[in-house]
Amino acid sequence: MEHAPILVHRISPTGGRRVVIRIRGVDTVLGVAFSDADLIEFLRRIEIPEPDELVLGDSEVIAWQGGRPHQYEEDDE
Repeated sequence: MEHAPILVHRISPTGGRRVVIRIRGVDTVLGVAFSDADLIEFLRRIEIPEPDELVLGDSEVIAWQGGRPHQYEEDDE
């Protein structure tokens, strides 16, 4: 797959990650996820099959931009 259709953007300064899905060349913001549960819920609402397996598994359908996958807040340093 050239580009993952679901993009989880880098962590915002206030926490959370913007989630975008690309369908037929159109980007749609699904919301800001503060946990994997939020991300799973966004995907469930748009009727993505087995969203928990996509999020928690090693899926090429989701691209995590900046930071580690499944991380929603910056590390305290």
